[in-house]
Amino acid sequence: MARAPSKHGRDQALDWELSLKDKDKKMRPQQPNKEAPKSRDFGTSSYSTNYEPMNTVSSSFTSEDGLPDAASEKDLGNEYFKQKKFKEAIDCYSRSIALTPTAVAFANRAMSYIKIKRFQEAENDCTEALNLDDRYIKAYSRRATARKELGKLKESIEDAEFALRLEPHNQEIKKQYAEAKSLYEKGILQKVSGAIKISEQDKQKVEKSGTTVNGHSIQPVSSTTQRTETTAVGDHTKKINTNGKQASKLSVQELASRAASRAKALAAENITPPSSAYQFEASWRGLSGDRALQAKLLKAISPSALPQIFKNALTVHILVDILKCVTTFFIDEMDLAVSVLENLTKVPRFDTLIMFLSSNDKADLAKIWDEVFYNEATPIEFAEKLDNLRAKYCLKR
Repeated sequence: MARAPSKHGRDQALDWELSLKDKDKKMRPQQPNKEAPKSRDFGTSSYSTNYEPMNTVSSSFTSEDGLPDAASEKDLGNEYFKQKKFKEAIDCYSRSIALTPTAVAFANRAMSYIKIKRFQEAENDCTEALNLDDRYIKAYSRRATARKELGKLKESIEDAEFALRLEPHNQEIKKQYAEAKSLYEKGILQKVSGAIKISEQDKQKVEKSGTTVNGHSIQPVSSTTQRTETTAVGDHTKKINTNGKQASKLSVQELASRAASRAKALAAENITPPSSAYQFEASWRGLSGDRALQAKLLKAISPSALPQIFKNALTVHILVDILKCVTTFFIDEMDLAVSVLENLTKVPRFDTLIMFLSSNDKADLAKIWDEVFYNEATPIEFAEKLDNLRAKYCLKR
């Protein structure tokens, strides 16, 4: 029969245990004198290998079996962030991501990168966060900040705008959106003004000093000749001289129009199936005004993928706009069009979106059904499906 340990033996074991605990405390990094922090996210998704060097793992934030834990590493990163030890925070978030990638860990590491002005890494981390959760408002906001600092103003505006759609009353994001838009518009005006100035300077050089164009000599115009021509042309020349500002404005509009056309043409060349609601909306807006290109984008997506792409981020405006686009290819590709309509009803929150349709939206959809979907060319099997779909879109016949 085993003997119970003596009092002396028990005291020795206790002393040994206390000694070990004391040594463990000394090895731990000093933490703020407070309770263990709750999981939190600071500030206003796929696995990434862009980690900071990490040579040690904190012994104070570990799981019960002594191994590092993703949530604990994230919490420790939050503590370092509050102490403004951003590089240490990045190490902790990196360990957390390596153990279990989460949108919050990526977004928190992005915020730490922003604090040390490493904006490209911050943008990358926000994109990773959105790949894991495409409705994560803080990831959009932080990526907007990073992109603004990188000079990607148009993309920054799109991020802030999408975040506002998810949270319309967020004052901080409203301010962020306004700042990015203001910088973007100033940049366009500067480019346009510079182009006009260069054009005017070239014209003045031609007028002041003779030059040769296509083998013909162009001589400077004398003041006497200029007066004679002015007299001969009369009021028309005076109008041109006095309306220089108007001509400049027209030039600005023309250049802006050309820039928009070039951007749209570039977007058309790079149409690829989006993987999230954000990517879809960005591409959709880029092709705004051109139903043929929007239809091309819609056809590039498998209809069955629509619920996964939009998740909870489909808006009433985009829903109605998609239906209007479907009408452009309904007759020629009826099977595809009906499949798109069916799969849109499977998007999360579809019933809620239908509840928020305005009277004008309902009238537009009713008109689409009556004038496009119900026609003599519609086969019976599709007509039956469209009847069922009409009921889901809450339209009375």
